[in-house]
Amino acid sequence: MPGKRPVVDVAVGILIDNQGRYLLTSRPPGKVYAGYWEFPGGKLEAGETVEVALRRELQEEIGVTIGPVEVWRDSLVDYPHALVRLHFCRVRSWHGQLHMHEGQAFSWEHLPVQCTPVLPGTVPVLAWLAGTPAQG
Repeated sequence: MPGKRPVVDVAVGILIDNQGRYLLTSRPPGKVYAGYWEFPGGKLEAGETVEVALRRELQEEIGVTIGPVEVWRDSLVDYPHALVRLHFCRVRSWHGQLHMHEGQAFSWEHLPVQCTPVLPGTVPVLAWLAGTPAQG
């Protein structure tokens, strides 16, 4: 039951470049859902806001320093391994070169995305971005 499991809060960055493409990264080897594609981000640490966590995670994970953050939508996803609240944030400016610090791959994608498989928690977001109804 979702009500009895602790919720893990995760800040997620939807990086949008000047060509309207979205950055997706693959889950690193050794992690749950390794090889699945998702928007980059990571868990909030104690006392962090979504924005602070997103700034830290994107620097640690992909090597960029982000500009303004637009906190956009939340989604609660009940994965077999964890109950996760995803805090999706749109980011349109950053600096630094992409560097995948965890051995993941990356792809700049237009909708519909071509990289597969996509992490289940990412699927509704792609529909939101495309302006189509989504469950979740």
